[in-house]
Amino acid sequence: MYFLRYEHKNTIHLGFMDRRQEKILPFDLFPETIGLTDMNTLIEKFSDSLYLDMKSLLGKHSSSALSLEDVRVLTPIPYTKRNIFCLGKNYMDHIQEMKHVTNVSGNIPKHPIYFSKSCFPAIGPDETVIVDKNVTNFVDYEVELAIIIGKTGINISMEKAYDFIFGYTIANDFSARDLQTKHTQWLKGKTLDTFSALGPFVLHHSSVKKPVDLAIESYVNGELRQSARTSQLIFDIPTIISDLSKGLTLHPGDIILTGTPAGVGMGFNPPKPLKNGDLVTCKIESLGSLSNRIREVL
Repeated sequence: MYFLRYEHKNTIHLGFMDRRQEKILPFDLFPETIGLTDMNTLIEKFSDSLYLDMKSLLGKHSSSALSLEDVRVLTPIPYTKRNIFCLGKNYMDHIQEMKHVTNVSGNIPKHPIYFSKSCFPAIGPDETVIVDKNVTNFVDYEVELAIIIGKTGINISMEKAYDFIFGYTIANDFSARDLQTKHTQWLKGKTLDTFSALGPFVLHHSSVKKPVDLAIESYVNGELRQSARTSQLIFDIPTIISDLSKGLTLHPGDIILTGTPAGVGMGFNPPKPLKNGDLVTCKIESLGSLSNRIREVL
């Protein structure tokens, strides 16, 4: 089952969708969620029993369901409660392709590498990435599987890690590579306005087989750039959640980006920075696709 945030007749709604039929039902069908438009609040209140009720409702109210083409799909979580947690250097092939970059080590990490990026707000499907040419001259793309935490936990064991996941979505971790090298850390180069893209849907964890093994790809103007599987992660999902939660409480709505595979613009020789008008499309098996166009401003 998919969750989404969408606009219909100039009003924002939360809903759930049967992807096979591409039919949407609003959460207004539930008395306890009437008028709810914030995915973070939904996640905090969510229960598996509600999930089962939704599957039942979709059959009972199919005549009043909306078609996906009748709505504008928005990013599911525009404002995260705190910075997004990100994993660096978590695909072997990406480590290899970036060895030539100044201030980037080609060593395989012994422990997860964490950094964060602000999400205030995230952009969603078909929204524009604004690139200020006075600030950066090298913007790059990074398709990533995003984990959304579903309940509070600290010191989570690897065996129980999946129990703390609400669902999954697609992320594009847009990055200003020149700022990354200039500042010798990644926060600034990852956190420019519009540089966090999330969506289009959130797939409930129960709909994804474990261990998670999904095809992950990115395209620039239709050209395949990145192609891998999430099973190739150096640090897998249970390891990430368990390690990150050591002494650090994870909360409902927290988002973790799990890293990007080879094929980013900086990895090419010569490099391929994004240009004005470029269309970047990220795809992850079962999660759909997320497209964003670049617009440069002076």
